[in-house]
Amino acid sequence: MSKILKNKLLICVFTIFFVFFLDRVSKILILNLVELDGNLNIYINSFLNLVLVWNDGIGFGLFSSESSLFYNLFTALIILINLIIIYLIISSNSLRSFLFSLILGGSLGNLFDRFYYSAVPDFIDLNYNNFHWFIFNVADIFISLGVLCLIFVELFSNKEETANEN
Repeated sequence: MSKILKNKLLICVFTIFFVFFLDRVSKILILNLVELDGNLNIYINSFLNLVLVWNDGIGFGLFSSESSLFYNLFTALIILINLIIIYLIISSNSLRSFLFSLILGGSLGNLFDRFYYSAVPDFIDLNYNNFHWFIFNVADIFISLGVLCLIFVELFSNKEETANEN
């Protein structure tokens, strides 16, 4: 294995563990606050509140269902997607591998919660003029950041490739 590939994989593994660690620490802190107070509804400012909700769906609470069949199917799908992301980390260039690592670290954080708690604790509530976005967590931030950056990388790399062809 070449030194460049080793360094790329080392950075990716560190990134995955770092994102997973930040997610776990944030959730543990929030759950400890809930244990002390019994619930969580903390007003931080006019745009941000901390409110604990348990998400048994996929990202941002989408496709929540009471059915354990759907929950198990979504969990299996998430595991399959994580395996694909691992392949993409290994086969992509360094920047894309890093971005896939952000996504995988967040996804593993939420997957851990699906197994440990049978739901994912979401607690960040962004709002503006009584319009509340989906309540989310730190893992969701890294997943979204990784996806958005990948979109920009793809858009700009395709532009560069088209310019180079002409």
